[in-house]
Amino acid sequence: MDIVAQWVRVSWTKQSRGGHHAARRNALPTAFTLPQHHAPLTHEVTMHEHDGFQPAISLHYGIPSCGGVQLSHTEDQVRVELIPTAWGMPRRHRRPPAVRLPRGQWLRWQINYRFAHHCTGDWLYRLDTLNIAHGPVPVDVFLTEPHQSIDERAYLR
Repeated sequence: MDIVAQWVRVSWTKQSRGGHHAARRNALPTAFTLPQHHAPLTHEVTMHEHDGFQPAISLHYGIPSCGGVQLSHTEDQVRVELIPTAWGMPRRHRRPPAVRLPRGQWLRWQINYRFAHHCTGDWLYRLDTLNIAHGPVPVDVFLTEPHQSIDERAYLR
């Protein structure tokens, strides 16, 4: 499959839920320039509150793991379905259908979660953004407007 994917994951605690901390978190990018690449490629960028939201980058030459996104090739399209983590809240009982992504197009799919910290019981929060393209793309493709966009962000108390 000729897929280029970029996961952007931001995690924070209640400290970054309001005021200037939330403004800083909300100003974080949802996309980054890709490294020079050949498809298939998965580019992951994580930003954590405890690191001052400094981007940590990792690369994997291959399609994204099936635990986070389900991909299937049909004729000249790729069927993309984001798989939410089983551990995050709120539960989403009604979800958008899978997206058929034609060659040369890209999709942005966002979803957020609330988790209970295993030791303290405090809430932890995460926003996942999947940017995914079908076919050869320039390194700045995800900095442009997506052809398709799905927003599954929910209110996190």
